[in-house]
Amino acid sequence: MVPLCARGHGITLCLYAVIGIAALAAAGLTTPASAKRHRDAQRIETVDARPLGVPLMAIVSLSDQRLTIYDADGWILRAPVSTGQAGYETPAGIYSVLQKEEEHYSNLYDDASMPYMQRITWSGIALHSGPLPGYPASHGCIRMPHEFAERLFEMAKIGMRVIVARTGVHPVSIDHPTLFKPKLVRADSAVETLTAHWGAAHLDVEAATLGAASPGTNVPGEAGPEVPLVTWTSIAEAKVEEAAAAAKKALAARMDAAKMTMDAARHLRAAEAAKYRAAAKLRVAEGALMAANSSMAIQSAETMKSEALTGLALAESQLETAKAEERLKADTAAHAREDAREAETVKVQALEASREALRMTSPVSIFISRKTQRLYVRQSLQPVYESPVTIRDPDKPIGTHIYTVLGYAKGGADLRWSAVSMPASWTGDMLGQNSKPGYGDEDDAGPAPLEAGGAMAALGRVEIPHNIADRISEIISPGSSLIISDEGMSAETGDGTEFVIIMSGEPQGAIKRRRRDPEAYGRYGHQYNRSHGRPPAYAPSYDDGNPFFPW
Repeated sequence: MVPLCARGHGITLCLYAVIGIAALAAAGLTTPASAKRHRDAQRIETVDARPLGVPLMAIVSLSDQRLTIYDADGWILRAPVSTGQAGYETPAGIYSVLQKEEEHYSNLYDDASMPYMQRITWSGIALHSGPLPGYPASHGCIRMPHEFAERLFEMAKIGMRVIVARTGVHPVSIDHPTLFKPKLVRADSAVETLTAHWGAAHLDVEAATLGAASPGTNVPGEAGPEVPLVTWTSIAEAKVEEAAAAAKKALAARMDAAKMTMDAARHLRAAEAAKYRAAAKLRVAEGALMAANSSMAIQSAETMKSEALTGLALAESQLETAKAEERLKADTAAHAREDAREAETVKVQALEASREALRMTSPVSIFISRKTQRLYVRQSLQPVYESPVTIRDPDKPIGTHIYTVLGYAKGGADLRWSAVSMPASWTGDMLGQNSKPGYGDEDDAGPAPLEAGGAMAALGRVEIPHNIADRISEIISPGSSLIISDEGMSAETGDGTEFVIIMSGEPQGAIKRRRRDPEAYGRYGHQYNRSHGRPPAYAPSYDDGNPFFPW
């Protein structure tokens, strides 16, 4: 068909046709490719068949430009994203949420708005709301739909794992003897016991020769009944209850001391006021007596004076009694204040113990690097331990695998684990056979490049010293993780971060362009390296000769 404007109907008719098409498009009766791409770029999916749990992990697929959020039972939210454009590529790797800020502006790129920002590197890569053109377009950040970013901001917590992968990987269920299992500890175990054990373990001394019992055992031949074995969670809960009771007792002691002091002062002031009023009445009576000019007036004034003298004597006696009582009450109040001070000291100690116990139950992260042949431990975003580790066939690639504790199993006697695998080479073959996906499997997510077979093979190549495995098993809890990788720690790993592992074979434009202070980035790697001596000032202190942070 020949267009109307080409058949001699005039430019006006042609213009009407163009306007009509535009109106149809505006009304949604046509679907331009750009409009469809924009709608697809905003599409958010959610699981409605079950309640949403606490987000444990976010996985970003660079090839699919999609982000999926997982809780302990599978994926719960999914949305398109826009990652780093050419030259500013978002590096594939393992991160975690370090900081959250609802209203944030970039200090690198023209004060650009970054709503619902969740930082994953201190150098500036973050999840945040932003425009989604349907392809990588950011300077390295991961842009999300506004509604999705707001929702995730409310749900996610500091420490949530963020995995950036080239393709659509996803978690699978896994069980292996190398994975840690919960271990009970003595009910009377103290935080200092485990801390001291880490110090001894660093010296490569076997648990049997430490000169003290392991926190998880009862001492043979010890007098009295055996101490029951419990979890660190139970100890933490007991410490919290003790702290609450101590705080309540300290408050009651302070109130008792204050009441006694105020009562003593009030009674004394009342007796003094009574004496003042009695003295005033006497002065009035004496004045009336002096002014009396008749026998009747004199008699009345003398009676008034006599009564005033009696009242004053009584008031003075009551004042002396009140002073004596005030001294006694002052002594009692002083004792009460001393009790309050002691109760406050106990409260402070109990609160500190409860904080330490709760910290002991916070998720722990373990990283095993084939590159350095070492095991590292972090808890509460701080390094606490490192030691050599044995990896069989150390010259052979092992890939990068993230194992996450989903929850307790068998009534708390075991743990449920998932694994996400990022192979050493996305085009090469890996060890082990693929197994049937379990947790987190999705029909439309595409196959993970490495299912549980590769993750199982990696675990089979690692030998963790028994005493270290025991200590970790005592504090392992849901949300904890184990990373096994060919890579070493990224320079992004530092004070106030989880382990940051960046895939060396992937584009890293966003990281490289942000390294404006190479020396500052280099310092991050010194946290675990004893050859560099003490860490920078912003990091926790080392004990002399012992590169440990208190557990």
